[in-house]
Amino acid sequence: MPQFPLPTARPSPVAVTRPRALLAPLAAAALAGCASVPPAPAALSAATARAEKAMEAAPVAAPCPQDLSAIARCLSGQDSAGAYYLIVVPQAWNGHLVLHAHGGPTLGAPHAERAVEDLQRWSIMVRARYAWAASTFRQGGVAVRAAAEDTERLRQIFVHHVAQPKRTILHGQSWGAGVAAKGAEMFQRTADGKRPYDAVLLTSGVLAGGSRSYDFRTDLRVVYQHLCNNHPKPTEAAYPLNIGLPRDATMTQADLQARLDECLGLNKPAAERTPEQQHKVKTLVDVIRVPASSIRSHMNWATFHYRDVVQRRTGGASPFGNMGVQYKGSQDDAALNAAVLRYRADPAAVARFAEDTDLTGRIPVPVLTVKGVDDPTALVELDAYFKTTMERGGSAARLVQTFTQHDTHSYLSDPTYPTLMAALLRWVNEGIKPTSEGIARQCAGMEPEFGKGCAFLPDYVPAALNTRVADRDRP
Repeated sequence: MPQFPLPTARPSPVAVTRPRALLAPLAAAALAGCASVPPAPAALSAATARAEKAMEAAPVAAPCPQDLSAIARCLSGQDSAGAYYLIVVPQAWNGHLVLHAHGGPTLGAPHAERAVEDLQRWSIMVRARYAWAASTFRQGGVAVRAAAEDTERLRQIFVHHVAQPKRTILHGQSWGAGVAAKGAEMFQRTADGKRPYDAVLLTSGVLAGGSRSYDFRTDLRVVYQHLCNNHPKPTEAAYPLNIGLPRDATMTQADLQARLDECLGLNKPAAERTPEQQHKVKTLVDVIRVPASSIRSHMNWATFHYRDVVQRRTGGASPFGNMGVQYKGSQDDAALNAAVLRYRADPAAVARFAEDTDLTGRIPVPVLTVKGVDDPTALVELDAYFKTTMERGGSAARLVQTFTQHDTHSYLSDPTYPTLMAALLRWVNEGIKPTSEGIARQCAGMEPEFGKGCAFLPDYVPAALNTRVADRDRP
């Protein structure tokens, strides 16, 4: 079984409480002092469930990170589809399971280390006494339904080989929020007629589906090319920008970074950029309405992830387009709109991508969301679109949205997540639907145990998505 070496620590974002780092070497000996996992559950009655148990091997003991080794037991494995997974059960387990769907997505083959990276970020769940389980997913790339299937498979592994939780909360982060929402739509009953998930927690979510969540990245790509003309360079073969990259392109992320730095000076403090670089960065910020600090990551998405979608998901045609978009915010909008390259999304590609990534809003259990209002990666207006989706799907009464005064994406603060979990469980167990005002009050009560970091904005309501990302012609 693979071991799980810890990656180097990520730098902490400004003015945001991050989870405590889990950086010490993993020690197998630490497992000896951990309490055993709760007794295995009684066998499920359905023949299908017994067949699933036979198919999936039991997880094996794995070393926990040092900061958790004294309070929890870790188990790992690789499922029948090839996805690695990690399970953590606290000594003082409260009986509830957090089933985690990670963000990204990562491109390339799955690696066991990814699950440990997620545990590093989400150790707050274990410290708050929840069992936690995460899959790396069987494949890299933008494949939402497959990731939802892998997450459900892990739930079955936990139930069959570890314990029957009192409640199972499906948690999706970032792109994984779409995975979790899709999974809640896909898997509504188990083989014996029960609900597999009792509630859904969606944090910093990309929640407008593939059809709309990435429009602004298409816009970024074409406006950047108008300003910089180096992706591709004039000396390179031209290709439609809405495919990301040609299938056989050898460009790396480092290559792309070099081009961005050459044109925009993103590797320098703003004051050290040339006047021309400052002008171009300002144009991108004003027109696309993303902070300069996130241009690099969004360009990576619009390059390498777009290629994954086009070449592996939609048959070589692009589901991304910008026909009909009117760009605003530059020094000369008329000139900009006349100059940018235009692409029409392929109807069949849009349909295929939507089938995999778009949501229906038909989720039968409580859903709670949280988003920093200045999230630089998943725009806060995406949550307004998700609310509309839930309303169309008949699930409006099962949705509560919350927002915080944070400007980060990957992690908000330690007390934020136990607060949301407690509110969800009260909703499920007692039928008391949370309010944003109540959650803000409850978070303050979590700070003595989990530290400062509450920043809920009870009165915040996001604007419609098309107030930030221009409407466009759609097939």
